[in-house]
Parts: sequence; C-alpha cells; structure tokens
Amino acid sequence: MPELPDITVYIDALRTRLEGRALTGSRILSPFLLRTAEPPLESLHGAKVVGLRRVGKRIAIGFDNGAWLVFHLMIAGRFAWFDAGEAAKPTRQTAALFEFESGTLLLREAGSKKRASLHVVPEAQDLRDHDRGGIDVQQTDSETFAETMRRRNHTLKRALTDPSILSGIGNAYSDEILHRARLSPIALTQKLDDAELLRLHTACCEILAEWTRRLRQETAASFPAKVTAFRDGMAVHGRYGKPCPDCGTQVQRIRYSSNETNYCPRCQTEGRLLADRSLSRLLKKDWPRSMDELERRRGRQ
Repeated sequence: MPELPDITVYIDALRTRLEGRALTGSRILSPFLLRTAEPPLESLHGAKVVGLRRVGKRIAIGFDNGAWLVFHLMIAGRFAWFDAGEAAKPTRQTAALFEFESGTLLLREAGSKKRASLHVVPEAQDLRDHDRGGIDVQQTDSETFAETMRRRNHTLKRALTDPSILSGIGNAYSDEILHRARLSPIALTQKLDDAELLRLHTACCEILAEWTRRLRQETAASFPAKVTAFRDGMAVHGRYGKPCPDCGTQVQRIRYSSNETNYCPRCQTEGRLLADRSLSRLLKKDWPRSMDELERRRGRQ
C-alpha cells in the first residue's frame, strides 16, 4: 500500500500535470471502484483542478466547483499518466480513466481483490469523513507525539500503522522506523520511557523525510512508475534472511495474516527471536529463543 512518501510523490507529479486543467471526461471500468452516487462523477466534467492534498493514505483532488475526488489506492492500486496525444489504452487491470486537458490519468489495480476506492465529495469539509484522525508526525513536536502514543497501550508496530494514531505510515516504513529507533515491534507504547519515545519520534521524521527526498530524486520530472513497498536501500523491510546493514545479523520476521514484520534481533530485540504465530506454534519447544541459539543449531546442521 502506498504510504506517506509514495503519496507525497504522487501528489507532486499530479499537481504539475493537473492544476489549472479541466477534467474533460471519465470512465469507470471496475464496478467496485466508485463508492458514491451523489454528486455524480459527471458533475466534475468541465471543472478545473484547483488543489491536491493528502488525507492519510488517500489522495484528494479538488475542483473549482467545490467538489473533490478522493482516491484510496489500498494495496494494489496504482496511477499511470499519459500526456495529451499519447495513447492511453485500458487493460484488464484498468479500474478507471480520467481525461484532462493535459493528458489522461489511469487508475490500475492488480489482482482479484478489488479494494481501491473512489469517493466524490461535494465540498472540502467532507474530506474530514475520510480522515482517520492520526497526527502528521512530521508536523508534530516530540511532546505531543509522546502523549499521542501513550494514550492507548498497543505494540509499537500496531501503533505506528494505526491511521487513528499516526497519519500515512504503513507496514513498510514502520519496519524501517523501528529499526532506526532500535526498538522492538512488540514493545508496548505505555512501557516506553521518554528517551525511547524521543528516539522513535526522531526516527519517524528522519525515515519519512529521507524516503520522500529519495523518491523525489528517483522520479525527477517523470511520473512515478514504480510505486512499491519493497525498495533497494531499505534496512529490514522485505529483507528476511538478508544481513542487517548495521550489524550483519540476519533479518527476521513475524508473519501474520497476509503481512509480515521484519526486524533485526541484534539491533532491536537484544538478540531475542520474536515468536512467529505459525512456526512457533508448530515447533513449540523446538522454537529457538535467540539468535545465538538459532546460529548454534545451524552450526550443528
């Protein structure tokens, strides 16, 4: 799922191509995409784009008639752009097509689970209905951040990815933040001391800023073509079994549902292996409790 750095870069690219340009036509090709009936999408035809903003992990495009398009790309939704005069041919993955004076914006969604959504809202104040209420960590001081994190007692992984607590952070960047902060993903928010929360706040700001800057450099004047949760240069996310760039220990994981948390045992959990819900239950007493134990067992094989 695109997170804050990816959403920011999408908005950068869309702003340069859409602001001041009219929406001349649109086609919804997936019956699962459009979630509202009023106002109708056709009511925006002829209206000009006057603003874009991020609403959590959503992208909102505002028009001079007061209405907004609110896109939630979810896991597999991605945008593609074709300049005016270029052929924008829909494929089986194309969920919607939006024609502007400057070109054509396609929304594609891979896979059989159609989770991406589009809402048409009549005015800016209605955007609040799509805001889960999480704070923008980059615009928040460390004291407010600490207070927000301590309001509920969650694991750090859950707190970082809860949109009602923090805005725009998901599975990928939460792994990177926790590695930078040297904190366990299962540490409880109300158990952290002031120094740990300050370290976490600093890591949040650094990781989000660094990856936003890096993605902007990668796309430059082009439209973002490869938006993914797995990127070269990440420390732990998507790097299970590979060496931690800081200490060389093999990155480990916790699997749950369709997601997984990646972490470095040496840097984040004092060498302890966190229980994987599936494997630890299967292996029971044979589940290694630490990296030292795991490495000893590998040495005997």
